[in-house]
Amino acid sequence: MVACGLSESILPMKKRKICVITGTRAEYGLLYWVIRGIDVSDKLDLQMIATGMHLSPEFGKTYEIIEKDGFRIDKQVEMLLSSDSERGISKSIGLGVIGFADALSELQPDIVLVLGDRFEIFAASIAAMIAKIPLAHCHGGEATEGLIDEPIRHSITKMSHVHFTAADAYRQRVIQLGEQPENCFNVGGLGIENINKLSLLSKTELEKSLEFDLGEQYAVITFHPVTLEKDSAAGQFENLLRALESFDDLNYIFTMPNADTDGRIIISMIHEFERKHPHRVRAYVSLGQVRYLSSLKHCDLVLGNSSSGLTEAPALKIPTINIGDRQRGRLFAETVLCCEPKVAAIRAAMEQARSREFQALLPTATCPYGDGNSSEMIVPVLERIGLEGLVKKSFYNVDCGF
Repeated sequence: MVACGLSESILPMKKRKICVITGTRAEYGLLYWVIRGIDVSDKLDLQMIATGMHLSPEFGKTYEIIEKDGFRIDKQVEMLLSSDSERGISKSIGLGVIGFADALSELQPDIVLVLGDRFEIFAASIAAMIAKIPLAHCHGGEATEGLIDEPIRHSITKMSHVHFTAADAYRQRVIQLGEQPENCFNVGGLGIENINKLSLLSKTELEKSLEFDLGEQYAVITFHPVTLEKDSAAGQFENLLRALESFDDLNYIFTMPNADTDGRIIISMIHEFERKHPHRVRAYVSLGQVRYLSSLKHCDLVLGNSSSGLTEAPALKIPTINIGDRQRGRLFAETVLCCEPKVAAIRAAMEQARSREFQALLPTATCPYGDGNSSEMIVPVLERIGLEGLVKKSFYNVDCGF
């Protein structure tokens, strides 16, 4: 018979429950190695909630990718309405808060882990805050001045308790927002880790997988609506398409925009462009991480306004044409050329990116988002950070004089 005092010492240590919430294919891809690290940790117990575009047939039902990767989805939170209007997005946020309140109440995690700045994650963060669950946030402190993502991201930062930023400048901005420095960690851009760890396809393998002849040269295009501009999606994207038609020697791979305001307008225009140029253009709802990064690796140019053009593309030494204001405020590598969403400006930027002089700069260009070991820094923090009193935050003043 074991004495009561001794029985406690042989009891297995209770694992800390980490609930990862993901709403898009891109976000899940960025979180993949962190999720894998949580799953194999002997100190952590992985929980997962899938929501948003993951559950939508229109956007490829990408929750199935999560399951194929061997992860169990503990809860699904349906929140997307069949509308990409401002009213529809606001209603989706409300539905999300309701759904996440129920899911988190049932799962009772010790920490909720989220990434980024989308409205689905905003809804999840509100529910976690109200439930007094510590929130860990990846990719805070960044700036995207053309989007509703900008105030959403900073709002999530203020609801969060642990911060994993992609660069030291972003860490300093999170501290400037009043967060405690000891809870802010610069871990680099999560997308770089996929480049280092995934086995990417050769160009021949990629063509076979895509069922598309990429040609001698091709570009990858991802263009999202600029959500703080009224009715700009169609005009800006039309200018991009007109510029693309000026280059007969390029083939094009389009990846579809997210479920943002006016996103369906862009999707319709992509399909029309594909029908007009069936031998040179292919559009995909979801490529998955391996095919997407393989497409970047072998392409000659990345165009649009996606954050991957600022992170993964520079890490692969691929030139990016960043169009318009969607990413204004972020850190840019030397491989990124910014231009206005006008036909002549886009054409000029494309010509510059393909010039001999610019191509000569690519091999020595550096990426400002780290070396690709983010999960190795994030998982130990999740394992060891003290939870006692974590949700009772005090504002950290930066040289304010009080």
